[in-house]
Amino acid sequence: MAGILRGEIRWADLDPTRGQEQSGQRPVLILSADVFNERSGTVIAVALTSQEPRAGFPLTLRLMTRGLPKQSWVKISQIRVLSTERIGRRIARASAEDLARVVEGLNEIIGG
Repeated sequence: MAGILRGEIRWADLDPTRGQEQSGQRPVLILSADVFNERSGTVIAVALTSQEPRAGFPLTLRLMTRGLPKQSWVKISQIRVLSTERIGRRIARASAEDLARVVEGLNEIIGG
């Protein structure tokens, strides 16, 4: 598989899941650094949804990325470490601004 790069939005297989975790085939935004993705066999990603969320920032962020099939929101609270074997084709690439906002939201959630 071609390298998985930070900021890419890719399809991922999130099953099996438990409880309130996002499930199924869905887009994810890759947060981890390129070198980590290449060497670890895993990526750190957050799930996307096309369902308008009730919660706002910092739990979710509306993406303005071109190339997505539907209007999408990043579910910042749905961060996962995924095997690269779960990662599929590239859909789009998030802007540097959107990526920075997601990291900012994550820092608020975890108290950074």
